[in-house]
This record gives sequence, C-alpha cells and structure tokens, in this order.
Amino acid sequence: MAEMPQGPTRGARRRRALSFVIAAFVLAGIGWLAWWYLQARGHETTDNAYVGGNLVQVTPQVAGTVVAIGADDTDLVEAGQTLVRLDPADAGVALAQAEAQLAQAVRAARTVYANNSVLDAAVAQRTAELRKAEDDLARRIELDAKGMVTKEDLEHARSAVAAAKAALVEARERLAANRALTERITVEEQPSVKDAAARVRVAFLAVARDRIPAPVTGYVAKRVVQVGQRVAPGDPLMAVVPLDEIWVDANFKEVQLRDMRIGQPARLTADLYGGRVEYRGRVAGLAAGTGGAFALLPPQNATGNWIKVVQRLPVRIALDRKQLASHPLRVGLSMEVDVDVRDTSGPELARNPVSGPVYATRAFDEQAAAAEARVREIITANLGRGG
Repeated sequence: MAEMPQGPTRGARRRRALSFVIAAFVLAGIGWLAWWYLQARGHETTDNAYVGGNLVQVTPQVAGTVVAIGADDTDLVEAGQTLVRLDPADAGVALAQAEAQLAQAVRAARTVYANNSVLDAAVAQRTAELRKAEDDLARRIELDAKGMVTKEDLEHARSAVAAAKAALVEARERLAANRALTERITVEEQPSVKDAAARVRVAFLAVARDRIPAPVTGYVAKRVVQVGQRVAPGDPLMAVVPLDEIWVDANFKEVQLRDMRIGQPARLTADLYGGRVEYRGRVAGLAAGTGGAFALLPPQNATGNWIKVVQRLPVRIALDRKQLASHPLRVGLSMEVDVDVRDTSGPELARNPVSGPVYATRAFDEQAAAAEARVREIITANLGRGG
C-alpha cells in the first residue's frame, strides 16, 4: 500500500507562526512610521498644561467699616454691581463741609466781580469831584487876578484839586487791582473756587467709594471679608474671575520649542470633559524665560555637583470664546495640548508693541462723572443771575 502524506511538522508550524508575528510587527512599524511622518512629526504635545485666567482682586479705595456684603463665593456678578458697602457716615459729613466751602467760595468770587461796578462808579465820582475842584480853582485864579479873593482861599482851592487827583488815582488803582482778579477768567476758574471744587470732588469720591463695585463680570472667589470688619485701602476682600477671559499655559520642554511659532493652531482637551470635547486654540505667545528664572530664589548651577535638567517654557494658548461659552473651564484645571508646528512662518516672539490696554474696566468711570456733576450743580446754584 502507498504511504499517506504526513501533515506539516511541528517545526514548520512554528516557523509559519513566527513569520506571521514578524510580519505583524513589521506592518505595525511601517504604520507607526507612516503616522509619525504624516501626522505626529509636525506636532508637539504636552500634558503639563493648566487653565489660566485673570483673578481680579476687589480692594477698597478708602478705609471704613463693612456694613454689607453683596455677593458670596461662586456667585455671578456683573461689572459695576456693588459687592461690599462701607459705613458712609464720616464721608458724608466731610462731603457736606466741602460743599459748604465751595458755595462760600463761589459767593465770595461773585462779590469780587460785583465790585467792578462799584469801583467803576467810584472812579466816575472821583473824576467829577476833580473836575469840580479844577473849575473852582480856575474861578479863584481869575478872581485873584482882580484882587477879589484872598490867598488863603486860593491855596484851599489848589489843595482841593490835589486831594481830588489823589482820590481819583486811588480809585483807579483799586479798580485796576479788582479787574486783575476778574479779567479773562470766569468764576469757575477762580483759584479759590477751583480749590474748593477739588475738595468737593475728593469728598464726593470718598462717599461713592463706600460702595465697592465689581470691576468686571465674573464669578466671586476667595471671599475673606466679613461684616463689621475694619478695612484699609488695598486690603483684599474677594476676587472676581471672568471665565470668558481665560487661556491655557502649556509648559513645553525646551527641545519642543524649535519649530513653535506664534499663531500656530492647537487642539486641547480637558480632564474635566475628557476626549469628548476638543477645544481649538492658537499659540498667543511664548514666555520670555523659564519658570525657574523668575522664581524668588532662582537656581544656581555653578556648583560641582551640577546635573542637567531639561527646562520647560510656558506657552500661552488662546481659546475660542464660543467653545468656552458652551463648555466652560475653570482656572487651574489640567489640559492636554497638541500644537501643529508644521507652519513655521510666524514669529517666535511678538514683533509689535502693545498699542492699548490688554484688560480694562469702566466700573469706576461713573464715580468721577457724578462728582463733576455735583460740583457743577453747587457752582450753578450759587452763581445767581450775576454769574
């Protein structure tokens, strides 16, 4: 009988399995190389990234005792909303005194202007008196030529003329001195009035600053102030965090910054939402130094036991506001950042200086405007018709 063909030996099966494994590893390596060349080669990633934002401190501008608190931690507040109110009693008394002094200064200035008319009339009167005295002297001189007047009367007439001339000079000087105080200047521009008006502004602002507004719209955090507490200018009371004005500080290794440029696109994910939410951003700027360079005690590497440590440089990533509105972040959260560094046409550092404020508030503008309006009201009320 013919022999039956035998199946593959155990060694042949082992070689075939080993070939499959090697082929799988080769294909995986080729795939990884293709992914690295086409995608990962032009990207820099880091998980050493955290959400940053403006922590706007709320501080008093005047000293006082806290009588009311308008918001607590986690509350949403709008710019201009009163957060803390101080006792206004002392500031109110000071304002009343300043307003009375301004009214008095305006009325005194009005008197100076009114004196111009009085002094004008005095000059006219002295001029008439001089003319009369000169006429009397002229008549007496004619009579003296005829021997009809005594020498004593003639001398009296001459003395009267001299006295009238002196009185006229004095009246003119007083008029000139008074006009020097009023020419080309209004009551409001009088130094005494301006000084009193400045005191009213200071007192009015002190009253207005008894109400401490929120500088920006945001969420209250770190409230430390309590009712009844005596606070001084500059004491931190609470913070307001505007969550629509946040960014990400990504700390990249120095070897990752070779191709990083301002304006490059970035993709970010937050541990808060996981991979289901991907944020779009762009590189807004690179820090001027590493974190250690700005530390209170910077490292000193000129020692014998020096060990090189790869440094990290903060890179600011600006986020899309629309995405922040739909998926808000909080300051300090962890992020993962992937920056596309293939386009290296942008600058490494900012080339143009900042032309305007990068962040501003107008919550205090109304205080100055209200103070000016109050000064104008007092001046107008005390000018009268002659002002």
